[in-house]
Amino acid sequence: MNRRNFLKTTALAALATAATRWNFAMAEGTGSIFTLACPTSFPDLDPATSFSNDGAVLANVYEGLARYIPATETSEAKIEPLLATGWDVSADGKTWTFTLRDGVKFHDGSPLTSEAVKGSIERTKKIGGGASFIWGPVTSIETPEPLKVVFQLSEPQPLDLIASAGFAAWIYAPSVLDKDNAWFNAGNDGGTGPFKITRYEPGQRAVLDRADGYWGKVPENGFKTVSFEITEDSTLAQNMIESGQADWTYSLPYENLEALKSNPDLNVVVNPSFETLFGLYNVKRKPLDKVKVRQALSLAFPYDDVIAAGTSGFGTRAKGVIPAGIWGHDADAPVPKTDLEAAKALLAEEGIESGLELTMTYSSSQAIEAVAGELWKANLETLGITLTLQPMAWEAQWQLAKSNPEAAQDIFVMFWWPTFVTPYDYLFNLFHSEEKPNFNLGYYSNADVDAKIDEAAKLSGTDRPRAETLFREAQRKVIEDAAAVFMLDQPNVHIIRADIKGYKDNPAYGHITFVNELSR
Repeated sequence: MNRRNFLKTTALAALATAATRWNFAMAEGTGSIFTLACPTSFPDLDPATSFSNDGAVLANVYEGLARYIPATETSEAKIEPLLATGWDVSADGKTWTFTLRDGVKFHDGSPLTSEAVKGSIERTKKIGGGASFIWGPVTSIETPEPLKVVFQLSEPQPLDLIASAGFAAWIYAPSVLDKDNAWFNAGNDGGTGPFKITRYEPGQRAVLDRADGYWGKVPENGFKTVSFEITEDSTLAQNMIESGQADWTYSLPYENLEALKSNPDLNVVVNPSFETLFGLYNVKRKPLDKVKVRQALSLAFPYDDVIAAGTSGFGTRAKGVIPAGIWGHDADAPVPKTDLEAAKALLAEEGIESGLELTMTYSSSQAIEAVAGELWKANLETLGITLTLQPMAWEAQWQLAKSNPEAAQDIFVMFWWPTFVTPYDYLFNLFHSEEKPNFNLGYYSNADVDAKIDEAAKLSGTDRPRAETLFREAQRKVIEDAAAVFMLDQPNVHIIRADIKGYKDNPAYGHITFVNELSR
């Protein structure tokens, strides 16, 4: 049996298993089901600490005070009230007063109040995990009225934008404030969202059912159940979406998109995104502790070939880590171009001889990362460097990188999309010094870069032009130091069934589908 037939047979066998799951769900009488074939699993369902692909689930269970609405051809980007109905900010930008929506109830039946907002954010800050850094400027939270909450800040910040974040901005019920991480990851929740978690099987699926008494508008023929099926095999995911076993998926090979577009049962939705692909160099391991070696590796990366072969031309060249569409993007950033002769010269300067071996880890569910690795590997072989490609499940890749830098990978490849729409999110999480690795998985540390990032963050609410300058200076230093290889920016490409109504992609919330807005 050849490899292609083997993969097809394997996928069909897995599809039969998926069909059994689907039929079982239908037999349970759960009603109208929206099924997502998700290429990654959900490592953390605690709304205080979730900071990965689990946002896809939590965004349908929890809500924040506000939501970011991206710009269109006819309108500018804006922040829209959600659990809040509006807000006021003092002249100095340091006091924000939010008015809460009346009549909202948590899934346990308790009402949304200012005390609940205060308790949620204080728990998130106290735990200090995930994206809790977004609340760093908040010095105190006051609750003068049941539906008014007042935030005092250490410096002027765009708190409406912060409150629209896709991580760490969730508001949850007072009854769950004392629950630990294990309680949430057993499939329990305390949100106000349109759905509640009714079944969670780690590594396999999460099932949500519609919450009674949801405050928001529910479309006619809206879905009653949401099933997140973890489907790391892209062949299986494609079979599921084509057969109708799934209603939504992404991360399918780009070369398959034309065939998918010709299928009348499917819609291929392509939109700009805030998503960028890069590889973080492990600066704690020799010889990657040398700037010129890292620069040489970046010069050996086949940028144009990866965009052509890996994205069928849909991708664009990354200009650092801050993608187009995010304020602070540097269209003139001095990123390197492929130049094998220049790479060879830098390696010679550092005395690097033929025989160097490096390991690159990447997510096994991301076809583009595999393509990038294979093409890079071929270029590096001409320089006498062996690049071992190590595909891993996302959680395993992440845990390896967070454990011990000296024993971790040489190059960590991943995508990043924003926690909230600011260059600070990209630079702080990926390149600001960390005592304990979280997402700075190249372990880069530069005091001058840290200072510029921190100062720019403080100025974001009062002097955006100066903040942009500082963010760009910080990014240019990261590029000069070759802390990472900046591979490409890619659009959002989602495949949905043609009978789904109301779908809109929001790049501020990477690969999140707000199922309450949809119907069949």
